[in-house]
Amino acid sequence: MLTRNQKQELVKELTEKIKAAKSAVFVDFKGLKVKDATILKKSLREAGVSYVVVRKTLIDIALKNAGIEGASIAKMEGQIALSLSNQDEVSAAKIIDTFAKTNENVKMLGGVLGSQLMSMAEVKALAKVPSKEQLLGQLVGTLNAPISGFVNVLAGNLRGLVQVLNAVKEQKA
Repeated sequence: MLTRNQKQELVKELTEKIKAAKSAVFVDFKGLKVKDATILKKSLREAGVSYVVVRKTLIDIALKNAGIEGASIAKMEGQIALSLSNQDEVSAAKIIDTFAKTNENVKMLGGVLGSQLMSMAEVKALAKVPSKEQLLGQLVGTLNAPISGFVNVLAGNLRGLVQVLNAVKEQKA
């Protein structure tokens, strides 16, 4: 059992983590086996996402202290964990959504993006958004497409010229 001072310190630390995070996902992990929890934590850690299990009331207080109003984690069903993503907005939601597809004991309940609360449906939609690297790759491909097309047109004209010259050579030989 934590003392009042320990709880206050824990809430203070959690508040700072929530303020620093780009997004957070609330996860119900009731019934999750230790082996599966370890796999989930490892995949989250590799993506730079922290996974915190704290009492619901302490999460509520930390969210309120972080300036996120209207959160009522204490009313949510199950055992709640908080996944905090500091590097990008979608990584926590993507990893948990992927893990939840193979493990029925993990359920996304909602989340926070910036300072806005999100419903479960909004978090699932966030999980479907491509990562920053994928979006940048798509942008580069889109910007590169007209140039590649122009190069192919020019190369086509050169190929045509070479074929005409080969035909003339064949005809004279």
